[in-house]
Amino acid sequence: MGDERVHVAIAILYREGKFLLQLRDNIPGIAYPGYWGFFGGHIEAGENPEDALKRELLEEITYTASVVSEFGLYSDAKAIRHVYHGPLTVDLNELVLNEGWDMGLLTPEEIRAGERYSERAGQVRPLGQIHQQILLDFMAGTKK
Repeated sequence: MGDERVHVAIAILYREGKFLLQLRDNIPGIAYPGYWGFFGGHIEAGENPEDALKRELLEEITYTASVVSEFGLYSDAKAIRHVYHGPLTVDLNELVLNEGWDMGLLTPEEIRAGERYSERAGQVRPLGQIHQQILLDFMAGTKK
């Protein structure tokens, strides 16, 4: 029996000490509905994780990431997350949100608190627990 976990590539994108996150659609059946999380997604068959990440960023926010570096692997019972990081080299208003409910640059304080207000949602929404842990590790300089 093989490993049935899904492989995903996700991005820690940062700008001026803040981190770009997506407020995921609040649709039952998707992973982390209504939670703040990373941009990125499934790695297609035959695709390497970095190429998958760049494809997903282009699809989700029309962003071409010129430089990304591997941060680490985060696995649980459902997914193996290939985590990359790199600078966000454009202003937020230059991105086009094609997937998700909202997006924003979260401060380290919001990440530590585990929540952030979304103007589009009109409410404070939580960070996905694994996403928060990855960012806390990244801010602390801890790799997995």
